Amino acid sequence: MSITPRIGNVLGALACAGLMAYALFAEHALGYEPCPLCIFQRVAVIALGLLFLIAAIQDPGQFGRRIHAILMLLAAGSGIGVAARHLWLQSLPPERVPSCGPGLDYMLEAFPFTEMLQTVLSGSGECAEISWRFLGLAMPGWVLISLVALGVFAAWNNWRRASWPENAGSGRPPPA
Repeated sequence: MSITPRIGNVLGALACAGLMAYALFAEHALGYEPCPLCIFQRVAVIALGLLFLIAAIQDPGQFGRRIHAILMLLAAGSGIGVAARHLWLQSLPPERVPSCGPGLDYMLEAFPFTEMLQTVLSGSGECAEISWRFLGLAMPGWVLISLVALGVFAAWNNWRRASWPENAGSGRPPPA
């Protein structure tokens, strides 16, 4: 059975929804407060999920799917960059960890957008703290792995040639 691009996009959107569901569970049920870098990773996952959902609803042709693939790679890539930065901060020795800065809510209100973005991406002490691990990896490591996998899937699913609909009336079976 072949997965159509539309079904693949639905699966991608569901995977992003699952990631966000666990992030919210970890925050509200397990009590893990997200740091500013965690919040930016969530934004990337939400953006990627919305792009998957839009592509599934729209079900564009080959050119449109390629545009969606590029946008999805940009969303996944931005999340990968933030997760990588987060992992780097977590790997620093304690004496090299930057001091804790103001909260994201305050920065959004008080700083211009570019200054807020620069401050968040430079990281702070709270972002270097590791309070959760699964199979030896902290949460940003799992986010990084998930976004790499979803980015590769998005590119494959939306860039590939979905030739079976064009062959529907030719009498030839769809490619396996």
